[in-house]
Amino acid sequence: MADTNSPWGRKPGGGQGNRGNSGGGGNNGGMGGNPRPGMPGGMNNPLEKLMRDARDRMRGGVGGPGGGNEKRLILAIGAVIFGLWLASGIYRVNSDELGVVLRFGKYNRTSTPGLNYHLPYPVETVTIPSVTTVNRVEIGYRGHALENPNVRVAKMAALSQPSGNAVENREGLMLTGDRNIVDIDFEVQWKIDAAHPEKFLFNMRDAAGNVKPVAQSAMREVIGRNKLDDILTIAQSKIAEDTKELMQQMFDEYDAGVEVIAVNLSRPDVPQPVIDEFQDVKRAEQDKQTAESVAEGYRNEILPRAKGDAAKMLEDAAAYKAKVTADALGDASRFEQVYEEYRQAKDVTKRRIYLETMEAVLKGMPKIIVNSAGKTAAGGLMSILPLALPTPRATSPAEPSAP
Repeated sequence: MADTNSPWGRKPGGGQGNRGNSGGGGNNGGMGGNPRPGMPGGMNNPLEKLMRDARDRMRGGVGGPGGGNEKRLILAIGAVIFGLWLASGIYRVNSDELGVVLRFGKYNRTSTPGLNYHLPYPVETVTIPSVTTVNRVEIGYRGHALENPNVRVAKMAALSQPSGNAVENREGLMLTGDRNIVDIDFEVQWKIDAAHPEKFLFNMRDAAGNVKPVAQSAMREVIGRNKLDDILTIAQSKIAEDTKELMQQMFDEYDAGVEVIAVNLSRPDVPQPVIDEFQDVKRAEQDKQTAESVAEGYRNEILPRAKGDAAKMLEDAAAYKAKVTADALGDASRFEQVYEEYRQAKDVTKRRIYLETMEAVLKGMPKIIVNSAGKTAAGGLMSILPLALPTPRATSPAEPSAP
């Protein structure tokens, strides 16, 4: 059956209805009548029909009766697509995140938590890192070795055995300030700097991966400033704080946008091959400290006593000095008095001095007094044998002996 209407609202031209739609009757002469020479089949040629249908559809969309609706439809579809493109710039930032907006690949601004908007791709893009998540980096141990002391022994025993984990086994071995080796297991807690998240994203390549080497470098420098005994006993908290400050200083110099939260040390120890010798040294040091404590106690006991004895000796010497001085002064005064009496009565004074001297010399001894007048005919002294010596009577120094 022939078409009743053409794309231009006209009926097909004279008598060619069964040939299909024509482009305008008489205007197309040969196209609506007999076929052109060299084109078999006339209007039944598929290629020519396809071209004609495409031309008719294009003309109908521009000037035909239904062209306005199709144009509005295309505009509506374009408006929807453009709206979706604009809406693609809406994004949400959670409370623990910040939005870093890039404009043509360059940092532009930082957005706060909530609903935000950026110009759609490819004008602006956004990266949303978490700035409150605390990340952990463990150095020297794996799998919470702090909770199982046998892990440390097994790790130390593995130092002499070649394995694929040789670097991990030795990463906690560090040189102290007194040239000893200590094994330290520690953990670093860090997060993205909330004030400058763009530094973490763009100023350092793989900032998260660089936390471990920076921590090792800082810890080795701090350990190199301290002695082994201090590291094993009293300096652990100070070492952790110094390491944290040094790490933060290094990241600030790199402008890396990393904030170090804490450095936690586990129990430092010496390497397993020298653990026995080290224990011997520690026992010797403890014995030394015990001996020093005993000596200090003895010193505290004897020193006050010696000081008291010395003070007593000084006081005795001072008293003796005063006594001797007083006796000497008294003797000198008495001598002067006797001399004065001697000058006045020499014989009496001589006899008195003689009697007092003999009294002092012979005091307390049994004595026989012989009168010098009792002589024998031969002129010698008369011998008197004391049959019973009288008990000497105590006399006062002032009382002279009987003649």
